[in-house]
Amino acid sequence: MDPKRLRPFHIVLGLGLGFAAFTIASGIASAITEFKNPAEITRHPWENIPSGWKAAFYTIIPIFLVWASWEFAKRVKNWERGGPDNRRTTLSNAKTRLEDLRRGMYMRTLLREPGAGVMHTMIYVGFIILLGVTTTLEIDEQLPDGAKFLHGRVYQVYSAVGDIAGAIFLVGVMWAIVRRYGPRRLRPYRIRIKSRPEHAVILGTFFAIGVTGFGAEVFRIADHGVPDFEKWSVLGYQVATQMRGLEGLDHWHQFWWAGHVIAFVAFLVLLPITMLRHMVTSPLNMYLRDKDRPKGAMKPMPNLMETDLESFGAATVEDFTWKQLLDTDACTMCGRCTSVCPAHATGKPLDPREIVLKTGEVMAATGEPATTPPLGTVPEIKVEANSLFERITGEEIWACTSCKACDEICPVNIEILDKILDMRRYLSLMESDFPTELGQAYRSMENSGNPWGMSQGDRGAWATEFEGIAVLDGGDPLESEYLYWVGCAGSFDDKNRKVTQAVAKLLQRAEISFSILGPAENCTGDPARRSGNEYIFQMLAMQNIETLNEMGVKKIVTQCPHCFNTLANEYPQLGGHYEVVHHTQFLEALIDDGRLDMTGARLDERVVYHDSCYLGRHNDVYLAPRRVVGSLGGVEVVEAERNGTKGMCCGAGGARMWMEETIGKQVNVERSQELLATGADRIATACPFCYIMIDDGIKAEGADDDVVVGDISMHLLEALENRDAAEEEARQSELLTIRTRASEAAAVAVAEPQAAVAVEAPPSAEPEQAVEVEAAEPEESSAPEAEPEPPAPAPAERPAPDPSKRPDDFTRIMGTDPALARALPDHGIVTYEDLAALDDDAVQELETALEIPGRISKWKWPTQAAALIAERDEAD
Repeated sequence: MDPKRLRPFHIVLGLGLGFAAFTIASGIASAITEFKNPAEITRHPWENIPSGWKAAFYTIIPIFLVWASWEFAKRVKNWERGGPDNRRTTLSNAKTRLEDLRRGMYMRTLLREPGAGVMHTMIYVGFIILLGVTTTLEIDEQLPDGAKFLHGRVYQVYSAVGDIAGAIFLVGVMWAIVRRYGPRRLRPYRIRIKSRPEHAVILGTFFAIGVTGFGAEVFRIADHGVPDFEKWSVLGYQVATQMRGLEGLDHWHQFWWAGHVIAFVAFLVLLPITMLRHMVTSPLNMYLRDKDRPKGAMKPMPNLMETDLESFGAATVEDFTWKQLLDTDACTMCGRCTSVCPAHATGKPLDPREIVLKTGEVMAATGEPATTPPLGTVPEIKVEANSLFERITGEEIWACTSCKACDEICPVNIEILDKILDMRRYLSLMESDFPTELGQAYRSMENSGNPWGMSQGDRGAWATEFEGIAVLDGGDPLESEYLYWVGCAGSFDDKNRKVTQAVAKLLQRAEISFSILGPAENCTGDPARRSGNEYIFQMLAMQNIETLNEMGVKKIVTQCPHCFNTLANEYPQLGGHYEVVHHTQFLEALIDDGRLDMTGARLDERVVYHDSCYLGRHNDVYLAPRRVVGSLGGVEVVEAERNGTKGMCCGAGGARMWMEETIGKQVNVERSQELLATGADRIATACPFCYIMIDDGIKAEGADDDVVVGDISMHLLEALENRDAAEEEARQSELLTIRTRASEAAAVAVAEPQAAVAVEAPPSAEPEQAVEVEAAEPEESSAPEAEPEPPAPAPAERPAPDPSKRPDDFTRIMGTDPALARALPDHGIVTYEDLAALDDDAVQELETALEIPGRISKWKWPTQAAALIAERDEAD
């Protein structure tokens, strides 16, 4: 690094020196000019303050401003130890950055938890306004007599604003004291477990600033005889009236003024060396939130087969980026990440807040010069070397499910998951320090192309039950519109094969053109990358990208959120750019477009949807799965206690699917209990891992006989097939009615001539023979005597279609669809009569022409057509 180049910590020092110089200049200017506001309704800031005190103020405050800037500069110098991270402000991201800053400054992120949010807002907004009030008074003092503005009504409004802000500030501070030190029921768990002495010092300092400010105001007003215009000081005036006539009011005013200055100096001392620094660093961190990679993508790494790097992942402070180090000083220690971590909630050693704080402790202790840790620690904690693993254990790192709940809930946009995954990279690649059972998954991915260790030849086995699904070889060009990426679980896991088949059936119903890779599809590498093994990830990813690019793949549908996230967000890092859609998003679009007809599809049950972490928090897809479930008639959709951005993980993410869970309560059981508490009859998932884990959790709770667990596609298909079955039953019933009526009509038609012959013919044999012939004709029909079908001609060859014929509605024929109904006239079938006239050979010929082998025979289209003819004739 060029020592002559202007560096960030130089800028911080410069700012501190600038503020100090401005303060000194302000004091000197006021002493020289001695501008006075001649108005009666105003305030003279230094009235009743000895000149020596004033000189001390303009000397002490600049000294502490310079000291505070030096302490801040040391922290910034520590951030510079980190590697590069492109967080530049450009024309393309400036609006986003300002919006992120505005959300933070307006407390939007804090207000997601109303109690803590309102409390912090009261302290923050009150303090900022009070600082502005003081600054405004100082500016007015420097102006010449004719330019002063703090007098008359302006001064009175100014006084009211200051009093109201001071009251809000003090109420917020007292609220914070109660939340941290009040009755146990008022103290959140995340606050109780991380209270330190410095919290008491900070809150005490804030309380002193507020109380001494009001005290100085009260005795100033009382010392001036409580003039009426000071009524606008809505609180100070009321108390001052009670002090009227008290001896030594001027000394009391000086006492409270001095206390106020001392409290402010204490604030300047605490600001850079305690967690109070987050007043500066948190807004900066929020401003820098936007980054040059998607939300769900891990930090890219160079090609491990070509790089000259000797170490991978993070083991020292310098292995992190400067932004990751800034995170440690931006932390407010609020513990929201702790409160939503599924590992922590179930008794695992991981606490996301501790990952941030421990990283900061190592950074602070090994800095040159060393500085204070993010939060005070006990004396027994020592950092002897620049190693993150001085404070962080492997058990903490491997307990993470990579659910991203900590990142999502953080009110100041700290990126905790990246730190954990970077340390996993080091443990996996450099130390081979990973859970033993994970080694088997690594070997399976490396040798078999999937973590299940199954034969790649079985990947497409599920498709043998389907017609029309092309299983492509890796070298074949993709002629379908979509490639259906099935994934490892969908190919090899018995539960998830049902999901695969359900999705395929739904796509076929919607007449979507798609193909699958089968044996040419490898694992996307997500389990390898999330567990730190970048080598195996790159090996698998590059093979897949080469295959997909050679085939010309543009559009991919996948049922696994982990595959979805990797293909969409991480393959571009290696040259794979595709339009990737999750099956719930695709189903939503098909339903909205009418390509998947949901008319009459019902589930008269209560359904709860379990949010997938990699679909939700990693990719912000929350509504599509809910809308698909909500498209079903009769369904009652309920939500679990933790849902959406706060949804709880199933426990299988971050390669935890391949690790044993031996500590604490099982995460999937905890989540399953939450889902059962909703009283739902069905649980809908949108991820193969979630399906496995939740189904196992429900079975562990003994509720598998009462609650159905399944992917959204399975619930959807079941409703559609139930509808089809009901419609089929209704049509069969209708056909039976039609056939019965037709049989009755045919019987009458046969019986009437017999009766006529019996009455009118003379007694001779000839009419008897004629009767016997006519009576025998119905017996030659293949249908049973009790249910004769109307006679239908069966010529050997189909007659050519007559252009003058009016086409009949073939969609009334069961087993057809709109496309087949439109195609029949092209093959000479225009009316029901044409269809009823087909013999067996003609049926087989038509099935071949329409490429629907066996369908016409199965659904007996000629018989149905004859029944419809009879129905029409009866109506006529």
